[in-house]
Amino acid sequence: MAQSDPHTQARLLHGGCRCGAVRYQARDSFLYALNCHCSRCRAASGSAFRAIAALLPQDFRLTQGADAVFIDGDPDSTHDVHCVACGSLLYSWIAEPDNSRIHLPMGTLHDTPTMRPQMHICVGSKAPWYDILDDLPQFDGLPGA
Repeated sequence: MAQSDPHTQARLLHGGCRCGAVRYQARDSFLYALNCHCSRCRAASGSAFRAIAALLPQDFRLTQGADAVFIDGDPDSTHDVHCVACGSLLYSWIAEPDNSRIHLPMGTLHDTPTMRPQMHICVGSKAPWYDILDDLPQFDGLPGA
């Protein structure tokens, strides 16, 4: 008897932008989840950090408003995708040879994912006014770097 692939059996999560013009579906099969404290993520989120969940491109799709997005950055490289109406960051496309993935801001999810953030990264450049009070591992930069 063949085993089913748990990856393809993952439930679908729904999310979208603040104004509702753009909606998406994402499989609840995230590769990792983390809180990034770099200055770029802080500026993009308007907060002390950005909670990010990563998934494979084939596990994500826009279900509404594909014509209502704009790309910030090089469309052939790593870039961010925003709603043209409200400006919400919908996802980041991380372009790497043979390893491209989507970084989904967890705050755009309408459903609760199985995975929770597992670590804090780039804490060497975190906001000085924010104290990390949980017990998750912390990395000054990227893990393994």
